[in-house]
Formats: sequence, structure tokens, C-alpha cells
Amino acid sequence: MIASPAIARLEGLFFLLVFALLILFFASRARKKRVPPLRPVAAFRTMQGLMARAIEAGRTVHLSLGVGSLHAHTAAETMAGVAVLEAVAQQGAAAGAHPLVTTADPAVALLAQHITCAAAGSDPNLAAEAAARVRWISPQPAAYAAGVMGLLSLEEIAGNIMVGRFGDEFLLMGEAAHRQTDSLTTVAGATDPNVLPFVLAVAPEGLWGEELFAAGAYLSQKAAHIGSLLAQDAMRWLLAWLILAAVLLRAFGWIG
Repeated sequence: MIASPAIARLEGLFFLLVFALLILFFASRARKKRVPPLRPVAAFRTMQGLMARAIEAGRTVHLSLGVGSLHAHTAAETMAGVAVLEAVAQQGAAAGAHPLVTTADPAVALLAQHITCAAAGSDPNLAAEAAARVRWISPQPAAYAAGVMGLLSLEEIAGNIMVGRFGDEFLLMGEAAHRQTDSLTTVAGATDPNVLPFVLAVAPEGLWGEELFAAGAYLSQKAAHIGSLLAQDAMRWLLAWLILAAVLLRAFGWIG
């Protein structure tokens, strides 16, 4: 029996309501430190150490936010990169170091400048210095990759992070980082199946698929992000049990 559109909408609304309540529940528990520890992800541990090593060496970290924008189907991946930027900028600001940020979208560049300025604090000079480290290169993927490759060879960079929306240009930038005199440690993440082989080639400790969207929970440790992550896990278990129950009920003839 096929459900009517009205029933389907009610089911969708029900699951959305349950998901929202789970987020609020887990976020509340996260504020009270009453949540289980998150599964260790090597890429996030490496990210946290990259900026520290760069500060010790008197260098900086390059963070590519990709070729995506803040609208259409690329927004989620771009915002995942922005979450990484927020954590890296906060870590660097504590030592007066600012990450070198590159992007192919002007709106993303403005958002990145806002985040780095906020991390720099109330000192206008530090804020201006942080904003100057954000570079909008080109909206064309190939030209963007060429610009990033040039920066990697000219700037004093100790680590390379690439998180966001990418295409074939990803491999060009990753290879450029690897070819530096001191081969740069690269941490990368993507969701496009066509790009994931490139991630594996240049960054063995990569973020695969949905791991990309857990950056806020792992790096910033914000209650809302942790609550959302745990709510997603809870919804997966709920849906799995509902599907199993429906299969068993149909197998025994208890439902049509």
C-alpha cells in the first residue's frame, strides 16, 4: 500500500520534530559534559597539531575553503570548511598567528575575513592583519588552483588544510604541497566521490564524506554541534530499528 502525499508529509514532519528534540536533548547534555566521548578521528587530531607546529616554527597554515559558494548544493561543504577555519583561527590568534586562507568565492572570502577578525579580538591592527591573510583568488577552478600553487611555493607555510567543495583542481594543489622543499603535511576532506581518490592520494588522514560535517563538534567542541552529531547517530539507530520492525511485521503477516 502506497502512502498518500499527506501521510508522507506527516511522517516527514514527525521525523523532523524528533530530530530537533534530539538535538536539544543532546546539546543540553553536552553543556553539562554528560555525553559519551566522540569517536577518535585522526584527521581532526592532525589539524589541531598543525597550527601548533606552525607557530613553533614561526610559520603559518594554509587553509583552502575550496571552489564552493554559500548557496546551491555546495553550501554544506563550504560551511564545513568555515567551521574548520573558525577553530584554526581561534587557535592561531592565541599566539598572534593567522592562517593563510584561500577561496574561489568572494562571499566566502568576506565570511572568512569576518571570522579571522573576530578571532583576532578587539585590537584593530591584529584584525587588519588577520583579514589580509584571506585571499580571494579566482572563481575559475583551474585559475584558483594555480594561485594556490603559487602561494604554497612563496609563503612560509608549515601545513596545508583543504576542506570544502573541490573538483579535479584538488590534485594539483595537493601535489604542489607535496613537492615543497619540506613536504607539507596535508589534511583534506571532501564529499564528492570523484574527489575522494585524490584525497587518499595526498592526505592519508583524510575526512571522508559525512566526517567532513563533524568539524564543528570535534574542533570547536560547541554543545550545539555535538548535540547535532549525536542526534544524527540516534536517528540512524531509530530508523534502522523501525525498518527492521517493519520487515519482521510484514514477514509474519501482521501488516499488509
